[in-house]
Amino acid sequence: MSVFIQSVLQSFRGAVKAFQRFPASIACALGFALVVMVRIQMDWPMQEPYDFLFNCLLWALALGAVFSLAAITGAYTRFNQRLGFLTANLLGVVVVAGTFVLLYFLSGMDIAGITGYKSISGLAETRVIVAIIVSLIAFIYLAGYPKEQADFPRSFFMTLKAFFIALIYGLVILAGTSGVAGAIEALLYEGMSGKVYGYLRTISGFVAFTIFVGYFPDFRLGEKDPHRVVAQKQPRFIQVLFEYILIPIVLALTIVLFLWAGKTILSGMDTSFTGLYGIATAYTIGGILLHVVVANSESGLASFYRRVYPIAALVILAFEAWAFVIQLQKSGLKTTEYFFIIIWIIALISAILLLARKHNAYSAIALLSCIMVVITVLPVVGYQALPVSAQVNRLEKLLISQGMLENNQLIPAASIPEQEVRESITDAVIFLANAETGKLPPWFDKNLNESRTFENKMGFSQAWPGFDGPTKSLTTIIELDLEAIDISDYRWALNLQGYPYRVKESFATIEGVRGTYHVHWDVDPQSNMPTLKIQLNDQTILEQNMDNYIKGISELYPPNDGRPIQAGLEDMSFQLDTPEVTVLLVFNRVEMNKHPERDQVYYWFDLSSFFMKEK
Repeated sequence: MSVFIQSVLQSFRGAVKAFQRFPASIACALGFALVVMVRIQMDWPMQEPYDFLFNCLLWALALGAVFSLAAITGAYTRFNQRLGFLTANLLGVVVVAGTFVLLYFLSGMDIAGITGYKSISGLAETRVIVAIIVSLIAFIYLAGYPKEQADFPRSFFMTLKAFFIALIYGLVILAGTSGVAGAIEALLYEGMSGKVYGYLRTISGFVAFTIFVGYFPDFRLGEKDPHRVVAQKQPRFIQVLFEYILIPIVLALTIVLFLWAGKTILSGMDTSFTGLYGIATAYTIGGILLHVVVANSESGLASFYRRVYPIAALVILAFEAWAFVIQLQKSGLKTTEYFFIIIWIIALISAILLLARKHNAYSAIALLSCIMVVITVLPVVGYQALPVSAQVNRLEKLLISQGMLENNQLIPAASIPEQEVRESITDAVIFLANAETGKLPPWFDKNLNESRTFENKMGFSQAWPGFDGPTKSLTTIIELDLEAIDISDYRWALNLQGYPYRVKESFATIEGVRGTYHVHWDVDPQSNMPTLKIQLNDQTILEQNMDNYIKGISELYPPNDGRPIQAGLEDMSFQLDTPEVTVLLVFNRVEMNKHPERDQVYYWFDLSSFFMKEK
């Protein structure tokens, strides 16, 4: 028991020391927590104008916390001078300020179609995430110095160990404090705000971060902190987990991939590329990380894994390259293919380094990983720019081959192309229309992903690959594009989306000239098909399900592989008339999922607005 208590006290003493050793990092974490608590305190309508500001602050502070950790560690392990320590902390402040300025003034993506406010672009957020990843890898590398006391594998495990210790403490603190708050709310103060739990989550997260930072030993050059040995040591149960559980699992996956390679040689490549991408990613990243963790293990199984994994990886990578080339010929370079080749390059070079340099390869692999993740967010060759360029070239070649593109002018097809060509054109158009950034040609209309616009400009309707096998679901997902709605002819607007799930009443009430209207939006529990019912003075004047609406859009939007399709207001609205009223329903999103084998159809309607006027 005394050992356990000492361990707990050591963790909290480390958290206190974190304020002294890494002041800039802890200050950023504290600032992050304060911003989160301000957001919790402000209700959404009040918070909305400041949402972009808060997001910029949070991303900047998150990067600052990790960058400062790396910079201060570098100052400790390389110099151990007061000037270096102050410079590292100052650099952390500069990074926070610079990141905030860049995000706030250069990364805003206008979403003023409805709200009039800005949002951080996905590319800008990804760049900050990449900077955080690079900073974390830099910290692990710098913490593995001097070589007499540490190396990259031991530093990596120490960081992993600190993370899970902090996570456990944070979750225990959160569970305990939330339980106390729940007891207070139930027994003493029923009117307690739910925001209290948000504050507790934020404070628990901040304390967990201080425990994470405080777990690390004294990195100062010339100091020999005995805690470093403890922090880097793998407990027996961890050794068992890695050596006798994870290594056999990865080796079993290796056998599966070898069998797949043999099957591919005999019967050709018929594997789903998306499935292969997920498996390859898990095998590559998981396999390399496991190789790092067991680098210093002396067990026979770990030694066998270190010898076998690089060779097996090279063989499997050759077949993955074959699958990649086939996919590239089929649909060109898109986002999934882009990240596949990035991971493939990392895996290939890492396997070669592990064979050539063995234990000395890890730092080079870390540097390679940093370079490759940075490449993904660069202009021209980044994950958004390069796939867009590739798909533009693919689409232009397809259109030119059908005589549909001349002098940068899109011309409707004189005759309907073959099914395969129409599928390829549709695939490229949908990808480009949904691309957030990237250079698009002047002839390309971003509304081409809408079914009617596509048909008007291309001369044929969108086409999707057929579905093989009777058990596959047929899915259609349609989303409302940003578009203004003229409601000048209507008197009332209602939000009916949540009414079927409310306990007190299942209808909305409107007081009109003719009397009292009760508006019901009832959803069938089996199929999710909604029915609109309107009563005037307790007499039903309208009762209509959405069958007629579904029949209309089903003809315009045939089932595909589940990719959302943007549609205009004409397709996403449904007007109903009675002698007493006119009603307009506007949907944000409509989903239809048909299971051919069961002959069942499931629906999901996201009703944006209900408009009504009396006649």
